[in-house]
Amino acid sequence: MPVNSFEEYPMSWKPDISNISAPLYIAIAEQLEQDIKDGQLSPGTKLPPQRELADFLDVNLSTITRAFKLCGQKGLIYASIGSGTFVSSDAATNKILLPTSNSSHIIEMGSVLPENHANEEITRYMKKMLNDPNFSKLFQYGRPEGNAWQTEAATKLLEKVGYQIDQPVLLAAGGQNAIVGTLAALFQPGDRIGTDPITYAGIKTAANMLGIQLVAIQQRNGEMTREGLLYACKNEHIKGLYVIPDFHNPTTHTMTMATRKMIAEVAKQTGLIVIEDAIYSFLKEQPLAPIATYAPDKVIYIASVSKTISPGLRLSFIVTPTALRKKIMETLYNINISVSPVMVELTARLIQDGVAQTILEKHRLYAQQQNALVNQYLHGYTVLGDGECIFRWLLLPKKFTGVQFELLASKAGVQVYAAERFAVGNAKPVNAVRLAITAPENSAQLEQALTILKDLLDSDGDYAFVD
Repeated sequence: MPVNSFEEYPMSWKPDISNISAPLYIAIAEQLEQDIKDGQLSPGTKLPPQRELADFLDVNLSTITRAFKLCGQKGLIYASIGSGTFVSSDAATNKILLPTSNSSHIIEMGSVLPENHANEEITRYMKKMLNDPNFSKLFQYGRPEGNAWQTEAATKLLEKVGYQIDQPVLLAAGGQNAIVGTLAALFQPGDRIGTDPITYAGIKTAANMLGIQLVAIQQRNGEMTREGLLYACKNEHIKGLYVIPDFHNPTTHTMTMATRKMIAEVAKQTGLIVIEDAIYSFLKEQPLAPIATYAPDKVIYIASVSKTISPGLRLSFIVTPTALRKKIMETLYNINISVSPVMVELTARLIQDGVAQTILEKHRLYAQQQNALVNQYLHGYTVLGDGECIFRWLLLPKKFTGVQFELLASKAGVQVYAAERFAVGNAKPVNAVRLAITAPENSAQLEQALTILKDLLDSDGDYAFVD
């Protein structure tokens, strides 16, 4: 029994460990996780100090520390130095964002997908490859950086975003694979990496899997500040930084040149490793220079073709600082052994023959058409994002939270994703949802979805559904 009486003492969480079989720290961690998932501990709840909880349970402080560490590595709780430990804003949300399997009953506007017409063009092109007498050789293992022809194609593609490179790229099986490989190669469980307060869900799942904690960097006008970044380096002890400079997912924001240069300067000053995810940069007809151009020795640059050409190609290009190249290459080898040579060669030919550029231009035109529909149907509401972006960020009226609106939209037949899914640590997300505007099968389906969303926005929140 505890020495002190806590019967009348206010505590946000009072676990019961009277009947347990597992080791104490695991039992406490499991109960904390269950209470979060059951809704007994809501996002943002400040947990009791570790010493106070240890006193309440009459256990060693180290037991609570180990339990909190387990939950922290799962992304369930977030420790802010000097402020305490909180239930993460996204603790109760599903962080894996894939298209719904029940596509015949719901319009997909959750997962970000480019228009699917390009896949038919790629299929026609691939059929031509089948007639190549050397095609069967593509079913062997491939090299980590591909061959000279494929490196030349990658270099040609990167020139489209103003990035001139003088070294072979590393190949990964898509952007997510490149992110996981980079994190696993350069960081250890317990390390901290800075991100935007609202960020790409994939970096969150990768960090959770590897026991890496994400730290929200202070922002001003939607961009990281020098003061916030330096504070996180000094006080939060971050070792890395993850950013999406062009069409940030999910907020659609494009980072200014001043902030790009600031991040490069801070990285050189502090030794910070920057992961620059340029997954949407190729969608911009006139992109700004990458951060990597200002600090090539500190930035890992990742360019993927999944959102700009086709998700099924599962290919990304990584440009690394020379000092980090070997570690990342070895980690990717251990994860993949080899990226599919068929996909590498197909992508290289698409680029070299100009087909990739044609597809990019068609994607931009289609995105502009879909964005015009969004602006038309949701006129009067704040929907961030410009004409080339393939998703939009809908700021909701105060009567809705993101989670509430996502649920309402799903019941009405449209899948969207709430801001809570993208929140980092104890950052309080705005009331917003992400709309993947090129994911619907065609413009008519998008119009149908936008009509449903407009009706929801105009309602008082008590929406009637017709079976």
